[in-house]
Amino acid sequence: MTAGDAYRAKAVELTAQARDELKRAQELEVLASSYLRLADLADRNARTNLIFEPPISPPVVQQQTEDGLT
Repeated sequence: MTAGDAYRAKAVELTAQARDELKRAQELEVLASSYLRLADLADRNARTNLIFEPPISPPVVQQQTEDGLT
């Protein structure tokens, strides 16, 4: 391999590395954006005042017999 070939091979290697790092950088930016959305949701949820109230069960109705006793 000549010196020129070695330099060309190194250039190809560095170009591939730069593409990989660019792709990784883009993925990290997407991940960071997702975390910012999560932070906004957490802030919004912290301001929400929800109180859980169990459903009110209907009153129990007793049926009367013909003689008026239950």
